[in-house]
Amino acid sequence: MPRREFDSERRGRPSSIRALILACPKYPFHDRDILVTACGRICMHKKKINISTVLAGQKLGIKEVDDGIWLVSFMRYDLGYIDLEQRTLQTIDNPFGTRLSPMS
Repeated sequence: MPRREFDSERRGRPSSIRALILACPKYPFHDRDILVTACGRICMHKKKINISTVLAGQKLGIKEVDDGIWLVSFMRYDLGYIDLEQRTLQTIDNPFGTRLSPMS
């Protein structure tokens, strides 16, 4: 593809990576919001927990569900649980899978 055609296609698109970051989601049912660092980590209670570089720059919602166990959510999806003692994220099988409604 010639350079001119590529440039004309790109004109309607954001020029900055910051413009591509999703609008900051709100987490009213969580204890707090937390920002994922550029290297894909979150920092909680002076501990670094690896999440994913895919979510770098995004806010996640976290909610303590048990002593030292935190539910991690992105937008309307629950990603998994953080165990602060082990500093690990235990993912949910498929947070983006089909949601089934209970039968009436």
